[in-house]
Amino acid sequence: MPKRRKKNTVLTHFHLTVFFFLAAAVALGLIFLGVYAYLSLGLPDISKLINYEPPAATEVLDRHGETLAYWYKERRFPVPISQIPPHLIQAFVSAEDARFYEHKGLDFWGILRAALKDIKARRIVQGGSTITQQVARSLLLSRERSFIRKLKEAILAWEIDSALTKDEILTIYLNHIYLGAGAYGVEAAARTYFNKHVWELNLPEAALIAGLTPAPSRYNPFRHPELALKRRAYVLRRMAEEGYISWEEAQKAARSPLKLNPGDFSPRPEALYFLEELKKLLEKRFGPALYTGGYTVYTTLDLTWQEEAQKALNQQVIQIAKRHHTREIPQAAVVCLENRTGAVRVLLGGRDFKTSQFNRAVQARRQPGSALKPLIWALTLEKDLATVASEVVDEPVVLPGAKPYTYWQPRNFDKDYLGPISLRTALVHSRNTVAVKLARAVGLPDLLTFCAEMGIKSPLAPNYSVALGSSGLSLLELTRAYTVFANQGLFQKESYVESIFDRHGNPVSLAFGVEKPVLSPETAYQMVFLLKEVVRTGTGRCAKALKVPAGGKTGTTDNYHDAWFIGFTKEVTCGVWVGYDNLKSLGHLETGGRAACPLWLKVMLSRPEDYSGGDFEPPADITFVRVKDYDPLRGEEDLWLPFEEKNVPALKNKLPRSRWPKFLRELLRPRGFW
Repeated sequence: MPKRRKKNTVLTHFHLTVFFFLAAAVALGLIFLGVYAYLSLGLPDISKLINYEPPAATEVLDRHGETLAYWYKERRFPVPISQIPPHLIQAFVSAEDARFYEHKGLDFWGILRAALKDIKARRIVQGGSTITQQVARSLLLSRERSFIRKLKEAILAWEIDSALTKDEILTIYLNHIYLGAGAYGVEAAARTYFNKHVWELNLPEAALIAGLTPAPSRYNPFRHPELALKRRAYVLRRMAEEGYISWEEAQKAARSPLKLNPGDFSPRPEALYFLEELKKLLEKRFGPALYTGGYTVYTTLDLTWQEEAQKALNQQVIQIAKRHHTREIPQAAVVCLENRTGAVRVLLGGRDFKTSQFNRAVQARRQPGSALKPLIWALTLEKDLATVASEVVDEPVVLPGAKPYTYWQPRNFDKDYLGPISLRTALVHSRNTVAVKLARAVGLPDLLTFCAEMGIKSPLAPNYSVALGSSGLSLLELTRAYTVFANQGLFQKESYVESIFDRHGNPVSLAFGVEKPVLSPETAYQMVFLLKEVVRTGTGRCAKALKVPAGGKTGTTDNYHDAWFIGFTKEVTCGVWVGYDNLKSLGHLETGGRAACPLWLKVMLSRPEDYSGGDFEPPADITFVRVKDYDPLRGEEDLWLPFEEKNVPALKNKLPRSRWPKFLRELLRPRGFW
């Protein structure tokens, strides 16, 4: 009996020991499960890594693919792993996580090895974080240093490794990591340090970039080249130790000199005025995503033409200053639009954007003077109140002034009057009194409405001084209005963008302005003819040197404060303004024909494309009639003038005044002072 009791006692102790060990193991397991469950409840969702799209830079290009600017919050250019060379991947794996392809997100041996090296060196010389842990820390967790965050990092790394392939993890890591000098990801680093794409990197370059990871500022080769070379040598040694390259290759690469070639990410200085307008437009469309979405924007700008136009602008304003022996150099602005599409090919808002960001082509409101007159002539023809050969009297005119018992007497630029002249001659010689008479004939409300339809959005004075260009407007507005003449009466809002693609290469739909008719093709053609006459014999004669069919009109304001020339060919319309910001006079006789037209000519001659469009073709309803037109300054000319079929003169040379509406006959007859 005693022996049995002893045996039972031994078995009981053993059972109790096993039971306690099992209970402790279960308790410990429950604790770990509880901690895991607790931490898991507050963990970020890793699903966003599955469709990883980091902030990426937007690239802006000209119409031919020349880079104009990069817009970004983080300078990053994501690339697929297929475009990353194997030796760059091997360099990162060797330096950061040698067992990356073997572990499941956590490298326990690596952690132990790093701890032993740290103990041996009595300082932290090697971290134990895997590439997967670095992804978890960078994209899903905060930067705090705590034991809890480290546990969360480990759990997330395990989950990430279970959800993603190794290539997917590497793609995220290599595109997201910060590599110094403002570069995020390996493609940005390749462009930043070597001005080449990541797939063009050789072994020494790849090793240098991979070595930046632990301390991008410390190993920055621009600032600390010696430290960068030492770190590069370490990466090459690790690659050899892991068997990715031979020791001979590692030694050869380590001996190669540091050949940096910094990439330039600053915007093209010649395009800055254009880029500011473009940015305003696209910010309305995309908001903050413009700087993170990785878009590729093909703009309408022709950079080559823009650069040449900038040179011409600077040469012209310096020449004007020299003519008047002044140290103060005028400002100028240039806008060139493609007639058919409204595409902005050139946009210069001043001599130098860095000196003055004020865009005189878009933001400035200056008096256009006689450059506004073609709109009055166009409305007169559109209303069928006259033809290009209709006779109108250039004579002194007096109108009621702005205040009671006052009067306003517009005068011609030359203080002279030509008497009875044709509508053609009146525009060729830019007669102010005729412009006022025609403004009264078409009616002020209709004239203001018509100007708005032609794209003039600036407020115009509600009085007849508007006929002389007394209201300030922008160069872009007036240039846009002239495109209607060259575009067969169709108004097309200016456009800054040819096309946009998202980061995946898919086109982004854009709501371009729909063209709308504001003039009949017949009226538009007659205006083209009249403005070609201005170039042939009038104030825009300097434009003849272009030696292609072109029309245009000058504008000069009082005391030569502003000089304008808006001219067009079949392909493009360019507007030029010259003046001082402080309204100082440009100098005696600095008219639109002398100060602005030569700049227009230089800009038009510098266009990379030729003017192969030929002459303007008249609509089917236009008939040419041979007319003897008397020009007081040139004598009688035998001309073929365009008429609409319905207005073809029934008598000898021109439409007799007796066929005009009665109120127009009364308005335009010679009558002296009122």
